[in-house]
Amino acid sequence: MNIILYAVPFFFLLIIIELLLEKVKGTDYYRVNDSINSLTAGVLSRMTGIIKLLLPLTIYVLVYEQLALFQLSSSWWVWLSAFVLYDFCYYWNHRLGHEMNILWAAHVVHHSSEEYNLTTALRQSSSSFFSWIFYLPMAILGFEPALLIAVGSLNLIYQFWVHTRHIPKLGWYEWVFVTPSNHRVHHAQNQIYIDRNYGGVFILWDRLFGSFQEELDEEPPIYGIRKALKSWNPLWANVHVYSQLFKDSWHAKRWQDKLLIWFKRTGWRPADVELNYPLSRVDLTKFKKFDISLSLTNKFYSLIQYSLIVFIGLLLMMNVSSFSVVEQILVVLFVFYSSISAGLVMENNPKAMYLECLKYTLIVGALIVYSLPNWLEWTLALWVVINTVFLFYKKAEILNTAEPTLEIDGNLNKMG
Repeated sequence: MNIILYAVPFFFLLIIIELLLEKVKGTDYYRVNDSINSLTAGVLSRMTGIIKLLLPLTIYVLVYEQLALFQLSSSWWVWLSAFVLYDFCYYWNHRLGHEMNILWAAHVVHHSSEEYNLTTALRQSSSSFFSWIFYLPMAILGFEPALLIAVGSLNLIYQFWVHTRHIPKLGWYEWVFVTPSNHRVHHAQNQIYIDRNYGGVFILWDRLFGSFQEELDEEPPIYGIRKALKSWNPLWANVHVYSQLFKDSWHAKRWQDKLLIWFKRTGWRPADVELNYPLSRVDLTKFKKFDISLSLTNKFYSLIQYSLIVFIGLLLMMNVSSFSVVEQILVVLFVFYSSISAGLVMENNPKAMYLECLKYTLIVGALIVYSLPNWLEWTLALWVVINTVFLFYKKAEILNTAEPTLEIDGNLNKMG
């Protein structure tokens, strides 16, 4: 059973509640473009997870079957032990994800938002290829693969609620568990907060291993990464650090550096690359969020496009066994394409017009080629007609060709 899939409605319910609090309290913790970017990244992560989970899970099963030291029966203490041990493994996975370049390249997408709200929790990576290694000790100890998936899902679900600014410090609870306060620290780019508070459920690991930092009243968190993303493209959010590492590896003169750069501490660059291709640094006292002014029509249109991405994503995840591997890949690619196109719409990029038209053509082509349930065919056909008419009728408002308003910051070598 996919626990996370069943939790999705509750995630959105909590987001709605937080939006109501936003209205009541008059806060400005949400922006349409940033939130859609986070939510889209979340959909992509879950969909690519369907495909990329096959190999790691297979390896875990093989290790469990061949190397397990114990045969652990299903009991409450085994579940509790698995839950605690999983979080311990998660701590080290998460910590190395901040301390090694190649692991940070995958994890950075979760930190790329310059806002901090419940949609940020769903901004997950689609390129986390090595995290499974950290959980192999559980296979050796004899924890069943199904139990690993279950406690891993519960761990991820717990982490959702801590991505909010509306909940203050929680007294004694702060000493044992991860809370909104100590996780706000984790997402901050202030020097005092960088690389702190890695726990998923238990903050005890951070207190034990020297990575804990309390949220300070005199030091409000500044969210985001110092090498700013400057884009609403969820694909770029997943690959921009890989891109920088490839460039640095290519430019490095020594072969050792070409290899080492991937496994060195986050932000490390070869001396010759640092000298010849310096990255600008940021003054956080002058920090401004990246933003592009959107018309109300553009915001509405972008939300509608996100609804399609969610609809197609859920359709695949709820009926994955009905799709062949090729069909799964095609659907994932279509959602990636739609996400990139939606990102360009939010950037007021004129090219988005052509990508959106091609998207509708692809949908119509799929309706012709594949025999879908009548309700689904009519729903998608009606959706295409309405959106095509709306796109052309409101083209000038959706794709504002005026110079966009940008509030951006400089780069810094230390990327988070």
